[in-house]
Amino acid sequence: MEPLPFANFAGVRVDALTTNEMLERFDAWLADKSGRARHVACMNTYCVSLALRDPALRRIYNRADLALPDSMPFVRWIRRFVRAECDLLWGKNVVFALADHARETGYTFFLYGGTPEACEGTRRFLEERFPHIRIVGAISPPFRRMTPDEDRALCDQINALAPDIILVGLGTPKQDFWIDEHVAKLQGSVLVAVGAVFDFFSGRATMAPDFVHEAGFAWLFRMLGSDRRRLWRRYTIDHGYFLWQFGRQLLGFTHPEIDQRR
Repeated sequence: MEPLPFANFAGVRVDALTTNEMLERFDAWLADKSGRARHVACMNTYCVSLALRDPALRRIYNRADLALPDSMPFVRWIRRFVRAECDLLWGKNVVFALADHARETGYTFFLYGGTPEACEGTRRFLEERFPHIRIVGAISPPFRRMTPDEDRALCDQINALAPDIILVGLGTPKQDFWIDEHVAKLQGSVLVAVGAVFDFFSGRATMAPDFVHEAGFAWLFRMLGSDRRRLWRRYTIDHGYFLWQFGRQLLGFTHPEIDQRR
């Protein structure tokens, strides 16, 4: 497939694409499940700010098979300066688009992440909203690093089920490190980093209305909510650091390069 246009945000790639273009990529990958798994990252300002401090994470994001625009300011920038069509593709939008698309394709899903309550709550939510959906497995991993034997057993279990799409909700950036580590171990699946979606779908956290996301104020909705003590640093210091580094790029003080994809 043709390479996608993208924006360079302080050395981190964010792809310019629509929902339909995203689904076309999934269809092309899943037409042949004999190859390696694929990594789909959902990119927002927090992801970029973390990547600016961690070169290993920056490389992971840049070599992801898709880096979706999970931030309305990113979408607006891409539309105006990259001059490409672009949709807001944050976790909920991505999962809903894939689940609806599965009505035609029959794609199967696997859920990995969250607490046991959030994981099972997400399964129930999706099965109620999309009665046709086929969720072949759901695992809430322990809050520690798995032993090599445990990890091998997990990969064997997932490969035996052969899901088309694996929704990974381990939080940022843990989920992308996990996906990068397992892309070569899981065959033929598309692994999507969906962030806090398990908490939203299970009712453990309040999800901002769509119009708030479209207006670009989902961050403010979350910061003023019950998670404000945990999120205040993300939406002040981390966002400020990104704006500082991106501003230096725009003024020509830095010329960050993008790492090559796989």
